[in-house]
Amino acid sequence: MKKNVIQKKVLFTTAAFLMSAFFSIDAKAVEEGQPAPPFTLPSLLQNRETNLQQFKGKVVYLDFWASWCAPCRISFPLLNKLHQKLKNQDFEVVAINLDEEKDKAEKFLKEIPVDFTVLRDADGKWSDQYVVESMPTSFIIDRNGVVQMIHHGFTSDDITGIENKITELLASK
Repeated sequence: MKKNVIQKKVLFTTAAFLMSAFFSIDAKAVEEGQPAPPFTLPSLLQNRETNLQQFKGKVVYLDFWASWCAPCRISFPLLNKLHQKLKNQDFEVVAINLDEEKDKAEKFLKEIPVDFTVLRDADGKWSDQYVVESMPTSFIIDRNGVVQMIHHGFTSDDITGIENKITELLASK
């Protein structure tokens, strides 16, 4: 009996390893110091095509989020304030929603309105490309399109470090 349990555990562990190896072949995580993968996505509310190239020359806070994400309810008001404060200094917040159902994201934005760009990636193509594994996951991209910082999750205390990094990047032209 004990031998059977051990065999099952070994089999399960081997299968899990092989599956993770199989599914990670294509998935190469975006890392700091690498160019941000270019994308074109529709805006959530107007369905207007927007691409990363439109923000060339600006510092971009690229945020992957979902309506069910509790930390996103904390981050959005703080990111909106940061956007208001720094938008005249070539700073943009671009939030990419991952909800399959558009109405859930729209409801979220009615409850927590923002004035920054909100896009939609309902099929998860770009969250897969960026290898988003937690909500929210954000990428701070410099004026040259290079990822300078990756941030997972969000608490209200995080905004200070985020603002410091963005201010540093805005200062270097």
